[in-house]
Amino acid sequence: MKKIIIINGPNLNLLGKREPNIYGSLTFTEFLDELKVKYPIANIDYFQSNIEGELIDKLHEVGFSYDGVILNAGAYTHTSIGIGDAIKGIETPVVEVHISNTFGREEFRHQSYISPNAKGVILGFGLQSYELALESFLKS
Repeated sequence: MKKIIIINGPNLNLLGKREPNIYGSLTFTEFLDELKVKYPIANIDYFQSNIEGELIDKLHEVGFSYDGVILNAGAYTHTSIGIGDAIKGIETPVVEVHISNTFGREEFRHQSYISPNAKGVILGFGLQSYELALESFLKS
């Protein structure tokens, strides 16, 4: 059984409440429960923090023992050299995900400090972006 962790960054704890026209009305907990039922062949853990250093600490913690990291660093994607460096320093592959198409939004969201160090990037498919990332780990 593959061990995968989903790590969400700032404001993603507000899914289901925050800008439902962009992010939908499902909470992440509801979505995660559905994902675990749909993919019983994976051990899926979850971590969310609004604090950059906690995200880096979690990457360091899981980065040598998990089979994959699905990371939505939220706004830190566009600002955090530290998270990018953390990904570069670990062995576990990371897939960067975004619920919205960041290239269809404000220009500052077009830059990612995560992408150069990620196995791949999936964006714009709503919560399905996480499922696509999970499938990429289960098929490899």
